[in-house]
Amino acid sequence: MTRYIFITGGNVSSLGKGITSSSIGRLLKSRDIKVSVIKIDPYLNVDAGTMNPYQHGEVYVTDDGAETDLDLGHYERFIDIDLAKHNNVTTGQIYDAVIRKERAGEFLGGCVQVIPHITNEIKNRIKIAARESRCEILIVEIGGTVGDIESQPYLEAIRQFRNEAGRDNCINVHLTLVPYLGAAGELKTKLTQHTVKELRAVGIQPDLIVCRTKQPIKDDVKAKISLFCDVPKECVIPAPDTPEIYDIPMTFESAGVADLIISRLGLVAPAPDLSEWTSMLKRLKNPVGEVRIGVIGKYIEVRDSYMSILEAIKHGGIAAGATVNSQLIDASELEKGRGKRALEKLDGILVPGGFGYRGIEGKIRAITYARENNIPFLGICLGMQSAVIEFARNVCGLKKANSSEFDPETPHPVIDLMLDQKNVADKGGTMRLGVYPCHLEPKTAAAAAYKKKTVDERHRHRYEFNNKYRKQMQAKGMSFSGLSPDGNLVEIIELPALRYFVAAQFHPEFKSRPTRPHPLFASFVKSALEHSQSKQG
Repeated sequence: MTRYIFITGGNVSSLGKGITSSSIGRLLKSRDIKVSVIKIDPYLNVDAGTMNPYQHGEVYVTDDGAETDLDLGHYERFIDIDLAKHNNVTTGQIYDAVIRKERAGEFLGGCVQVIPHITNEIKNRIKIAARESRCEILIVEIGGTVGDIESQPYLEAIRQFRNEAGRDNCINVHLTLVPYLGAAGELKTKLTQHTVKELRAVGIQPDLIVCRTKQPIKDDVKAKISLFCDVPKECVIPAPDTPEIYDIPMTFESAGVADLIISRLGLVAPAPDLSEWTSMLKRLKNPVGEVRIGVIGKYIEVRDSYMSILEAIKHGGIAAGATVNSQLIDASELEKGRGKRALEKLDGILVPGGFGYRGIEGKIRAITYARENNIPFLGICLGMQSAVIEFARNVCGLKKANSSEFDPETPHPVIDLMLDQKNVADKGGTMRLGVYPCHLEPKTAAAAAYKKKTVDERHRHRYEFNNKYRKQMQAKGMSFSGLSPDGNLVEIIELPALRYFVAAQFHPEFKSRPTRPHPLFASFVKSALEHSQSKQG
């Protein structure tokens, strides 16, 4: 039988419900408990796929091709599990399902209402996630903030769910802000009291209160929260700011969070085995070198736009034994001829994915700089396509080479729309999405990194390398080190004459874990570290 942990948040957004859920999941997994997580997003979009990164950060892609909230990336990285479509639910999905049922006559002519029809569908999605994952504990993160209009049906649904599943089989964890007022010289609990009051007004009593704070929470503050919010003092959990998010599971372990949850759910579990996690933290905090990696992006004002990229680079640093200083560099500035000095200070250059023409010429300039100066380079998705355009123009002499996405009239469409995308009209959920196999050519940088003949990687694109130009580029020194099993789709390109120049059509960042760094990021950062050390003599 599955037990359930419901995670809610109060006061403000971005408190860290995703990291809290992920950290709890990691601790439970360390006790041999099978865990899964579902993120419920209150927005009306069917999924995150059509949202601008400025609106909601990166779009995270699962093995089965779901375009999801970035919190699923946290879950996968911390807990080291692979999630799927059923692990992300949106209001758009809920209402779409209910309306389809009404049109099909499933409600027998009844008046369709938020209660019970919408709440029943929400509860059904939670049950589906539990059934599909076959987990012992399902963590349910409710997006948004308690008090939001958008979240009200979800709070009502989990209130009902606890009664139906059995009160001893569910636990409510509430995340709240405990601010420090410098003028008063103390932490203030009133915000926490009010958000718990708001939660209790809809019939939900938190079992654990996780307190986000910049200052240590002393016993008298915990006692005050315990008194006014009606939870035991040991269930008031401090969550102070940490310099590294991967410290948070250990912070929760010290506070006894997992043991409290297991006890309240009536479970018996072995002692935790956190050796893999602590070993990773030791490597992370005891580097032998330092590298500067430039990420040439177009959404750099919002770091969440490149969340998985930045974390995967960090994982590469763990593998290489290096501290990685990742610098987001505006491709639009490079496009205007500015920012070259920033490139000169780098040990490695990464060009990530994206959509649209803005900043493309800046990305191409950065790739030219990496190629001409033999700086380790890693391109991802649009980064690979940009590298192909750069090589076609500056090495093959095809001066007007471009992608047909950016210039439909280009005489040299070295990147072109995939054949099965020609007649696609809808934008949402219609790209080449999810896991596809890639065959690696022997004696290449990719094969050396993976140490395998075939790999499975996640994709999110409509455009691909145009095979009409394969022989011409190969003759000029480009290697096609990764191909689809039938040999028709180019998945990885390399320039073997250089120190490290690799670009992939897929998104390796989605499969990187702090305890299992992705081979391409590990080899890229290792090469950048060697380049840095060579410059120092």
